[in-house]
Amino acid sequence: MPRSRRRRRTVRAGLLVLAVAVVAGAGWPVRLGLGARDHLEAARTSLVHLRAVISARDAGRASVALDDARRHAAEARRLTGGWDWALLTHLPVVGDGAATVRGLAAATAEATDVMTAVLRAGTPLTAAEPGSAAGTERMLADIRATSPVLDQAVIRLGRAHALLAATPARTGSGRLDQARATALAEVGRLRGLVGGAATAAALLPPMLGLDGTRRYFLGFQTNAEARGTGGLVGAFGILKAGRGKMSIERLSANNGLVGTDAPVADHGPEFRARYGLGAVRLLSVSNLSPHFPYAAATWTAMWERQTGRRLDGAVAIDPVALSYLLGLIGPVKLPGGEKVGAESVVELTERTAYERYPDPVARKRFLLGIAEAVRAALPKTFFDPARLLPVAKPMVEERRVQIWSRRSEEQRRLAATPLGGVLPRDPGPFAALVVNNSGGNKLDYYLDRSLDYELGPCRDGWRDSTVRVRLTNDVPGDRLPSYVTGGPSEQETGRAGHRLWVSLYAGVGARLKAVRMDGARAAVLRETERSHPVYSIVLEFRPRQSRTLEFDFAEPAAGAAPRVPVQPLARPQHTRVADDRAGCGR
Repeated sequence: MPRSRRRRRTVRAGLLVLAVAVVAGAGWPVRLGLGARDHLEAARTSLVHLRAVISARDAGRASVALDDARRHAAEARRLTGGWDWALLTHLPVVGDGAATVRGLAAATAEATDVMTAVLRAGTPLTAAEPGSAAGTERMLADIRATSPVLDQAVIRLGRAHALLAATPARTGSGRLDQARATALAEVGRLRGLVGGAATAAALLPPMLGLDGTRRYFLGFQTNAEARGTGGLVGAFGILKAGRGKMSIERLSANNGLVGTDAPVADHGPEFRARYGLGAVRLLSVSNLSPHFPYAAATWTAMWERQTGRRLDGAVAIDPVALSYLLGLIGPVKLPGGEKVGAESVVELTERTAYERYPDPVARKRFLLGIAEAVRAALPKTFFDPARLLPVAKPMVEERRVQIWSRRSEEQRRLAATPLGGVLPRDPGPFAALVVNNSGGNKLDYYLDRSLDYELGPCRDGWRDSTVRVRLTNDVPGDRLPSYVTGGPSEQETGRAGHRLWVSLYAGVGARLKAVRMDGARAAVLRETERSHPVYSIVLEFRPRQSRTLEFDFAEPAAGAAPRVPVQPLARPQHTRVADDRAGCGR
C-alpha cells in the first residue's frame, strides 16, 4: 500500500479515536444534543406562534415572535456548527441523526434570517396609505425597493432547502425524520411565497406604469361559452396604467374588434394544423388554445392592425375573478342603483344577464358596467397585502386572471407563474382537460367536470397511467332563452343540447394504449401542441346527460409530481390524482 494512503488512513483512525474519547467524557454529547434540541423546539414554537399572529394581522407581536424564533435558531446553529458536532456526524449509529439535526438547525436559522430581512424590507408597504394616485405611486416605488431583497431571499431559501434535502432522511428516529420532512415542506412553501412576492415586486411597478404609461388589451372572458383559456371574449377594453392611476378606455362589445382578411400572427405549423387560420383572424376563436400567450399576441396584433397603435401586453379576466375582488372590496353600485356582490356576480353575468338583456349589445354594456364599477373601487384596498393576498391567491392559482407582456424579461417571469397561462413544454407526468364550445351556445355555465389521474409504479423506464374524464350537461329542465341554447333546432324548441370539442393533453413522450367512451372502445384524433400529444373528440350531450372518457397511457418514468392544470370555467373541476412513485426516484 502506498505510504500516502497509509498516512491518510492513520489520520482518519486517529480522529475517530479522538472523537470517541471526547464523546465518552463528561456526558458532553448529551448536553450538546439536549441544548440543540431545546433551541430547535423553542424556535418551532415561536414560528407556530408567528403564523397565528400574522393571520391576526398583529405586526408588533409578529416581530416579537420572529425575533424569538431567530434567536433560538441561531443558538441551535451555533451549537451544531462547530468541529465538535462535526465529529458526531462521523460516528456510527448517531452520525446520521447528528447530520440531520445540524441541517435542521442551519435551515431554520437561515429561514428565520430571511423572514426577518423580508419583514424589514416590507415595513414601508404596511405603513403606506395609497388612497390617491400619488400615494399609489409611492407604494409602487417602495415595492420596487424590496425587489433585490426578495430575489436574494429566494436564493437563500433555495440553498437552505438543498442543504436540508442532502441530510439523511432515515436516521433511526421517527420523530427526527418527521421533523426533517416537515421542515423541508415548510422551507419549500416559504420559498414559493417569497418567490411569488419577488415576482410581484419585479413586475408590478413597471407594468402599472411607474416608469411611464402602459396600455394593455383587457379581455373579459365569458365562461358560459368555453374556450381554451377560459371563455369567449364577450367584451374588451384598453387598460391604461400610469404612475399609480388605472383606467379602462374604449370599452366595447367583442364586435368592436373586427376580423381581418389575413392572419395577424403566426404561432407555428402545429397551431395552424390544429386551430386553422381563423384563430389568428377572428376574436371569437382566437383563444381556442389553452396557451394564453397565443391568444394575447393575437389580440394585441388585431388591435394594432385595426388602430395602428401598439400595446404593451394583454390581460384576461372572468366573472369568477370579479367575485373574488368583490369579496375584498364589498358590493358595488351600478349606475342604475343595482348592487352587485361576490355572491351574485357570477350568476348575474353568466346566466341572469341573458334573460334580462335579449339584445347582446345591451347585455355587454351591462357587463362592462360591472367591470368598471369593480375597477373604480379596487384601488382603495389594492395595496393592503393582508387583505389582498388571500384574494389574489385563488385568482392566480385558478387562472382567473392571465397576463402577457410584450417585454421579454417580464414575460419570462410571468411564464413561470400561473398568471402567464403557459402550456409548459417540459417533460413529466401531465394531464390537462380542455373543452371548447362547438355549439355556439352559452351552456357551459352548466358544465360539470371531473378528472381522475392514476399513475402506476415505474418499471424499465416507463409507467402505466389512466386518465378518466367525466362531463355532465347539468342544464335545468325549464326552457332557456334562445341565445343561451344556440343552434336553430334549440332556438325553436328551447332544447338544451350541448356540443363540445373535448381534448386531453398528455405528458411529453406519453403513448396512448387505448381509449374508451362510455365503456366502449373509441377513436380520437391525435395532434401535437407545444410538445404535448393531444387527443380530441367532439361529443354531444342531452340535458342531464353524462359522458365518460378513459385514456390508458404508457408514460416515461419520472419522479416529478404530476401536474394537472385546470381550465378556468364557471364551475370548478373535481380533480383526483393517485400517484404510485415506486421505482420512480425522487
